[in-house]
Amino acid sequence: MLLLGLLLLLTLLAAARLLWGQWKLRSLHLPPLVPGFLHLLQPNLPIYLLGLAQKFGPIYRLRFGLQDKLICEHYPDLSLGDYSLLWKAHKKLARSALLLGIHDSMEPLVERLAQEFCERLRAQAGAPVAIQEEFSFLTCSIICSLTFGDKVKEDTLVWTVYNNVQDLLKAWGHWSVQMLDMVPFLRFFPNPGVWRLKQVLEHRDRIVARQLRRHKESLVAGRCRDMVDYMLHGVGRQREGQGSGQLAEGHVHMAVVDLFIGGTETTAITLSWAVAFLLHHPEIQRRLQEELDLELGPDATGSRVSYKERARLPLLNATIAEVLRLRPVVPLALPHRTTRPSSISGYDIPEGTVVIPNLQGAQLDETVWEQPHEFSPDRFLEPGKSPRLLAFGCGARLCLGETLARLELFVVLARLLRAFTLLPPAGALPSLEPLPCSGVNLLMQPFQVQLQPRGPGAASLGQGQ
Repeated sequence: MLLLGLLLLLTLLAAARLLWGQWKLRSLHLPPLVPGFLHLLQPNLPIYLLGLAQKFGPIYRLRFGLQDKLICEHYPDLSLGDYSLLWKAHKKLARSALLLGIHDSMEPLVERLAQEFCERLRAQAGAPVAIQEEFSFLTCSIICSLTFGDKVKEDTLVWTVYNNVQDLLKAWGHWSVQMLDMVPFLRFFPNPGVWRLKQVLEHRDRIVARQLRRHKESLVAGRCRDMVDYMLHGVGRQREGQGSGQLAEGHVHMAVVDLFIGGTETTAITLSWAVAFLLHHPEIQRRLQEELDLELGPDATGSRVSYKERARLPLLNATIAEVLRLRPVVPLALPHRTTRPSSISGYDIPEGTVVIPNLQGAQLDETVWEQPHEFSPDRFLEPGKSPRLLAFGCGARLCLGETLARLELFVVLARLLRAFTLLPPAGALPSLEPLPCSGVNLLMQPFQVQLQPRGPGAASLGQGQ
C-alpha cells in the first residue's frame, strides 16, 4: 500500500511539473510538438527523427524524457559537463595533451600497432575472423599506450581496460538502465541493472586511479612520457599560478575516462562498418588496392604514406568520408542545453532546453546529398561538390579525439587493404542495417570476414591454411 501511494505521488508530481512547464511557455512561439513520448523505443532512432523532420520541419520538439546519465559520482565529466570557464579549461587540457603532449609519438605508435595487428591477423589467414573484436582490442591498445605509456601493451592492463569498456557498454545498454530515460521515477526503485552499472563504474575508476598514482609517483619535471604526464604537469602549473581555472586531478581522471569510452569502440565500430561496406562493394576494394599498390608498391610490408601526405590516396580518403557520412561515429550528437533564451529560424528556444542535433539525419538529407543512402565514395572525389561532414560534431562540443580517430581510420585501413583481400566467408555478406538499439553508437550485427593474404608469399600462405 505504501509503495502504491509513493508511485501515485510521484506520478502527480511529474504531471504537475509538466503542466507548470507548459503554462510558463504559453506566450512563446515554439517549434511544432511531435505527438507521443515513447520515441526512444524506435529501433533506428536517427532515421526515425529524420522522417519527423521531413514531416514537421527541421526544428521540432519531442517529449524525450532525457535525464542525466550515470557517469561518475566524484569527478566532473568532460563530454557531458556544463559549458563553463572550468569546462573550457578542462577540455583545453585534454585536447592539448592529445595534440601537443604526444603529437610526435602518435602516428609512429599507431603505425606500429597497426602493423602488429596485421601480423596477428595473417596467422589467421583463410579462417573466418570476428573483425570487430579485433578492431576493439586494437583501438584499446592504442588509447592505453598513448594515455598510460607504450610499455603497457605487454602487460595485463590493456585486457583489463578492454574488458571494463565492454562491461560498461553492456551495462549502459541494458533495458533496465535505458528505461530510466523514459520513466525517470523508476530510479527510486531497486534496479539490478543500475546496481551492476555502478559496480562497473567503480571498477573503472579504480583502474584509472591506480594509473594516476603510478604516474604521480614517477613524475619528472619537464618530462612527458604520455598524456597522463602532460595533464598532471598542466594541473601542477595551474596550482603554481601559471594558468587559469581551478583544475584538479579529478579532471585528469575524467579526461582519461572520456578517452577510453569515446575513443575505443567508436573507432572500432567505424572500422567494422568500413569492412562491411567493402565486402558489399568489392569493386571499391579492388580500386583501393590498386591505388595503394600504385603509390606504395605491391609489397604489403613496404613503404607507407604518412598522414600528412594522405592526399596521395584520394580514394582511401573518400571511402573513409563516405563511411563516416553513412554511419557517423555518434549518429545523434551529445545533448546540448541552452544557457539563455534564444531563437532559431524564428522559433523561441527557452533557457534550459535540451537540443540534440541529428548528425546522421543531416548526412542523409536528400536536399543536400544526391542518392544519400547509396555507398558512393566517388561523391567525395568531385572537388567542391560535397558539403562538410558533421560526423564528429562541430563548434565547442567538437569530438575531442577527431584527429586521432581519423589517423587510426587512415592507417589501419591502408595497412589492412595492403595486407589482405577482404572476402565474405562462404559468400555470407554482413547486414548493413544497424542493430535496433537506442544507445549512443550505431551498432552493427556481428559478422565475420575471411582474410586472403596479398603480397610475396601470400599464395603459399593461403594454401597452407
